[in-house]
Amino acid sequence: MPAVTADTLTLPKFELVSTPSRPVKSVTYGPQGHEGEGFPVTRAFAGVSYQDLDPFIHMDQMGEVDYAPYEPKGTAWHPHRGFETFTYIIDGTFLHQDSHGGGGVIENGATQYMTAGSGVLHIETPPAELVMAGGLFHGVQLWINLPSDKKMLNPNYQNLTGGDVKLVSSADGGSLVRVIAGSIGSFEGPGKSQTPMSIAHVTLAPGASVTLPWNPEFNALAYVLAGKGSVGEGAESAPIKVGGLAVFGHGDAITISADVSQESRYPNLEVLLLGGQPINEPVVAYGPFVMNTKQQIIEAMEDYNYGRFGQIPEDALQPFHG
Repeated sequence: MPAVTADTLTLPKFELVSTPSRPVKSVTYGPQGHEGEGFPVTRAFAGVSYQDLDPFIHMDQMGEVDYAPYEPKGTAWHPHRGFETFTYIIDGTFLHQDSHGGGGVIENGATQYMTAGSGVLHIETPPAELVMAGGLFHGVQLWINLPSDKKMLNPNYQNLTGGDVKLVSSADGGSLVRVIAGSIGSFEGPGKSQTPMSIAHVTLAPGASVTLPWNPEFNALAYVLAGKGSVGEGAESAPIKVGGLAVFGHGDAITISADVSQESRYPNLEVLLLGGQPINEPVVAYGPFVMNTKQQIIEAMEDYNYGRFGQIPEDALQPFHG
């Protein structure tokens, strides 16, 4: 898992948090499926109520999979409207292109934010050389809802390299926190969203524990990318392992701990922390469209069918099949 790393002894550090940690409401494990042209995903939010997820809609863990040559797959060109996508590539490489001029390479700790807004066509696909060679691929895609007054914004695109993230250490140096978007305490990440949120990738050494400040107005979720440990503190803590999603209750701090013994495949506990300001509006979702009413979904389908989401560029990327 070569996402951006650093010597925690030389990094700025979070101060010790003395306030009680948020309680753990639930720990769930999503089913596995396939997306796009057939790449494997874990549906991280399956079975969790939207009230606990708001402002987030959907999240897939893509992989972790070690592809043989000619096995890597991506998506074909497809539409989105009414929300933002956040893509975080931990291992491997994805290429992005959209109908409004956005595009870039997402690899090894890089993140991409696409505001679909009023409508966009886009593609995400591994490059030809990765398809031919195979190799390790692991990432996350998150859908972030937009409030009703921003659903028809002009599309926008941000491509941030792994080196753009803010690296911070826990007070004892046992945990590395990559602040990817929003802020945690006084540390701010580079990612900007239309909906206030915070996202971080936390690596905990075996036996390490970290308590991080968390905006009390945000919800709080923790998804385990690798390893095993626990969430919460004291008698109210709950065990969690790779593929598990923890939903926290109210409060202004989050505690995560790594088990002393980890599997050789996953030497550390790797956790994606995310939370945001709930929008508290009706949500009607149909495939790649996330709106507030059924009529708006019908309008989105009509606009897509009439080519109002833009045109696929002449030099368009296409899935590589060899």
